[in-house]
Formats: sequence, structure tokens, C-alpha cells
Amino acid sequence: MAHDPWLDRWLPSLKERAGAQAVLEIGCGAGQDTETLVAAGLKVVAFDLSDEKVEKARLRVPGAEIHRRSVLEQFPLEGSGIPVVIASLSLHYFAWQQTLSVFDRMRNTLAPAGLLLCRLNSTEDRNFGAAGHPEIEPHYYAVNGEPKRFFDRADVDALFARGWQVLSIEHGYTGKYGAMKAFWEVAAERAA
Repeated sequence: MAHDPWLDRWLPSLKERAGAQAVLEIGCGAGQDTETLVAAGLKVVAFDLSDEKVEKARLRVPGAEIHRRSVLEQFPLEGSGIPVVIASLSLHYFAWQQTLSVFDRMRNTLAPAGLLLCRLNSTEDRNFGAAGHPEIEPHYYAVNGEPKRFFDRADVDALFARGWQVLSIEHGYTGKYGAMKAFWEVAAERAA
């Protein structure tokens, strides 16, 4: 897996917002982004569903607090008014109503004006399942037997329509997984 420097441009803002407080990383995988955050001086509490990835992340970033759990379970720090939540390409496994609930929980975990920085699978992500698979519900497919959601601009707007102040929405691509992957990158604050 190639290094993906997507967080680099956000680090000054993340450090300013977080100060000495912890940031929450949802779906940390093997710890690539966790490592970037800790190297920048941020305190990180992260989690992932995969036992294997959690162990890799713990070895890679011993300075982070890393848990094994599902996004559908209570988040570490949930409801504690933290300054930053980060979720990169980790929020696409759920039916639409569950997805909305996860976004509500992320918002409620943030302090007022706290920042959510996330990347979401785009419906343009043809290399990773946005076409040619059985549809479960709109933009939600059984990709090789696993549920996977993709978002168009209207979906992104709907996710952030209530309780958020959107700072930035950009469509982009990464070669992180070999083939080009299309995504939406969103920065939004919890509305007061």
C-alpha cells in the first residue's frame, strides 16, 4: 500500500484545534494516518474492526491508544466533546439509515465547532466497486459478497445537511491502493 499524504495539508489546523486534547481516528487500519498524526505531535485515540490491523497499528504507532471495535459500537471518547474526528475511507459499510446515525454520533462526539475530517468512497470509484455489483439500496452494493457504499455529491450534501457547517468538499483521487480510487474529502464543523 502506497503512502497517502492527504493529511499533510490539514496538520497545522488539526494541531491548532486539538492542542493537548486527543483526536479520534475512526477506522485506523494498519495505522498509516495514525502514524502521520502522532509524528505531527497529536495525541491520538483510534480504532478499527480488524484484529490484524489493530495489532499492526499498535506495533507501528506505540504512542497511540488503539482499540478494536466496530463503528456501530460506542466510540472511544464518544460524547466527550473532543476537538477533532478523522475518518478516512472507513464509513462505507452501512445501509443509509445506519450511515446517518454514524454521522450523528460523530457530530455528538465533537465539541461545538469541533472538526470532522473525512474521506468517503465516490460513485466514480469504478476500480473498487461502484459499478457491476448487485445493488442492495441506491449506491450500496454487495462487492464480492461484502456491503460497500459509494457517495455522490447529493449523498454528501445530505450527510452534512443537519448540524454541520461545511468548510470544504472536494472530489479527488488516490493511488493508495494501487489502482486509482475516487473519493470525496470533507471538512465540516459541528454547528453550535
